[in-house]
Amino acid sequence: MPASKLYDDTHKISDKRENGSLRREVWVDEKGKVTRYNLAYINHRLHSGDNGRVVGYDNAHGYHHRHYFGAEEPIDFVSFEDVEKRFEQDWIALKGRP
Repeated sequence: MPASKLYDDTHKISDKRENGSLRREVWVDEKGKVTRYNLAYINHRLHSGDNGRVVGYDNAHGYHHRHYFGAEEPIDFVSFEDVEKRFEQDWIALKGRP
């Protein structure tokens, strides 16, 4: 049975609060295990490359990695919950950036 998409959310951040949006896509297998994910903070004011993705985490292309202002680097994968925490820390740290 193929993976099914559990979450497909986009949250627009108010223009008064730095603009941008948060994107979350998560796929799970029949047992509920996360098999694929894409987490992204998109803000074209901060970064125009990579479709505005300022920071993001995903496991496309067969490995877990982080996008940061257009650069891509592999990450040590512990769990999906750990990746979500790292992503949250990253985008919160960027909220007040001019």
